[in-house]
Parts: sequence; structure tokens; C-alpha cells
Amino acid sequence: MIRIQKVIADAGISSRRAAERLLLQGRIMVNGQVINELGTKVDPSRDHIRVDGKLIPNSQPKVYMMLYKPQGCVSTLHDPEGRKTIKDFFHATSLRLYPVGRLDFNTEGLIVLTNDGDFAARLLHPRSHVPRTYTAKISGILTDQIIAQLRKGVQLDDGMTAPCRINKIKKLATNSWLEIILFEGKKRQIRRMMESVGCSVIRLKRIGFGPLRLGTLLPAQSRPLETEELAQLRAALTTSSKRTRSSTH
Repeated sequence: MIRIQKVIADAGISSRRAAERLLLQGRIMVNGQVINELGTKVDPSRDHIRVDGKLIPNSQPKVYMMLYKPQGCVSTLHDPEGRKTIKDFFHATSLRLYPVGRLDFNTEGLIVLTNDGDFAARLLHPRSHVPRTYTAKISGILTDQIIAQLRKGVQLDDGMTAPCRINKIKKLATNSWLEIILFEGKKRQIRRMMESVGCSVIRLKRIGFGPLRLGTLLPAQSRPLETEELAQLRAALTTSSKRTRSSTH
């Protein structure tokens, strides 16, 4: 017997924590009865489990994908404004894939999708510190002093940004190209960081997520993660977790 939260997470419906909320909201049924106790255990091979009326399959293969999200697309599965979503690039599969994190409408680049709810939750947890690597075209010339300030952290309306890495790639007459590596995931973080120092982002592209690299993928293209890539991502997650635990002792 397995806790129902784990079954729901393994089916790619949500993370375990989100599954607990579904339970408490009375949105889960087992064999026709509403279940709202967090300690409930089920047999996924025999019990019929429904979330919001939809039956969870007895088993579903774990899938891990990489997508090059193009500009002009939201990184959610549904959009009330009717804009293109990342779901539009996966019509060929019946699996329910969910994005690990988001990129805003005008940001392009690498995004990971999976039906492994637990794994996604671990990657997104604030303590994971999985690095995100971007290239950014910035209006104006950033001085060494400004870059040092951004590396150290700047005050945004939702708090200070964590230290990050910033390297100059190319300097043009009126613009700067940077490589930026973040270890946290605040909403529109790079754009807001640049605004805080009087600059704006012209183009923003995520080229790396942990050990993963966008490589030769073109906009709107996707592919499964290779076995070695997935192993490296799991290893990076384990390493960052150990580092976080050791820093708190």
C-alpha cells in the first residue's frame, strides 16, 4: 500500500505537497468515495483513483523532455488569454507533461517537462539551487561596478536577489551581451535586476538548466533527455541538497 499523495505525484498530476491540498479540498476519490485524510494509503494496481473526476491510470512511464520554448509563448499548459502554450508542442503524446519552472512570454530557451511530480518539486525547491544559465542582450553598456553590484545582489520588491555569476560575452556600441547564471528562480528576475540598475533586456535566452544544455535544438523543437543527462541532473540535485544541509550545521 502506498500513500495516495505519492500515487498522484507519480502519475504526474502534481507534486506531493499539491496532492495534499487536493485531498483537503475533497477533489480526490478512491473507489467512488471522496477521500480527505492525508494518511490514506491505496493500492494503485487495484484501486480506482480519480482527481477532479478523471481516472488516474494504473501505471504511467516516467518521461523527461527538453523543449526550446520560443518567444511569444507562455510556459503553462493553459492560458486564459488564448495565447500559444507549451502544450501546443506536444499534441503527439497522450502523457500529461508539466513544465519544471517557467520562462516569461518574451523569454526563449530551455525548459524541462516531466510527468514525475516528485522530481519536478525537488528541482524547483528553493533549497535545490539548481543553476539556470542565460544569455542576455542588454540595452546600454554595463560598467564593471554595475556588474559587481548585480553579482552581489540587488534589492527587488520581493527581496534581495541571491549572489549570481555574470560574465561579459560581447560589447557593442550601445548594447552588452552577458552570460548570467542564477541559483534561484524569482519571477522575471533578470529583467527586474536590469531595471534596478537602469537598463533593460532586449533579448533573453536560457541555454542551461543544471548540467543540461540547449545545444542544437531549434525554437519549438523538443527531445527526450538522454539517460546520462538525467543521471547528471539527479546527481546535481543530490549534490546541492548535501551542500545545503552541510551549510546549516
